[in-house]
Amino acid sequence: MPRMLDVSQDVRAEIGDEEADRLLAGENAPGSYDCTSCRTPGDSEQERTSTVLFVGDETAVLAFAHATCIPSQVVQVAEDQLQGAVRSITGEEPAVPGAAPGTAGPEQAVLGITSGLVLIEGELHPALVVEPTAPIARPGTTGNGGDDFLPLLIEQGFMPISEVSRRPTTPLHGWSVLVAMGQLHAVLQPGTGGGSPVAWWQAHQPLQVTDGWRAAANKSHTVLVFAAPVGSIGQQPREDLLRDALEKAAAGGRLVAATMPLAGT
Repeated sequence: MPRMLDVSQDVRAEIGDEEADRLLAGENAPGSYDCTSCRTPGDSEQERTSTVLFVGDETAVLAFAHATCIPSQVVQVAEDQLQGAVRSITGEEPAVPGAAPGTAGPEQAVLGITSGLVLIEGELHPALVVEPTAPIARPGTTGNGGDDFLPLLIEQGFMPISEVSRRPTTPLHGWSVLVAMGQLHAVLQPGTGGGSPVAWWQAHQPLQVTDGWRAAANKSHTVLVFAAPVGSIGQQPREDLLRDALEKAAAGGRLVAATMPLAGT
């Protein structure tokens, strides 16, 4: 079955007409995939899908993304960064602090992230909502169906919240949200032993945020970060629906939050 694929001229020039035509015909394209931008599942038989070609010095990797996240394009990256992208695309890199790779079920969990404005006490606050794609197991366990995502985050300083109508006041020391030129690049956490910050979540391709989100973040210099276990929030197309999902997760004891400083503009 033909896939709903977008193959840009730049990508076609890199991979060749024959390979591009095979992709468009559905011969070499996956049906389901994990979006290389937002890290959530996609289906090239049901929704427009972008082909994204990561090109290093010696290696090239073809990945797929929701067309609503990023357009089809060629992304030039350093070879060592590309190797990291390969590990991430194939699900081999840890997802959360303290999580044990390979113990979260048959597939390694990755973090999906959504940006939005949340109205609290009459003021719009820039927020990120983080939800993994599978249960997270604690190191040393065998992935027996339990989910330690929230306990692990609470140990990092996130606080459980029972309602979204109050602004989280807990600052997470050493953590920050990296935004540059209106695009979300990463959520950083402290490095081990007091070293340089490292990425807790990092976008393969920077994610565009709305002008309103960026303006609110530049005004407050802080971002609210909410996190919930897999299946709690989902992909919500509107901010009011995202707010409703957050409220339900909070009421059910399935939501933690923290305040992080904004790094960049």
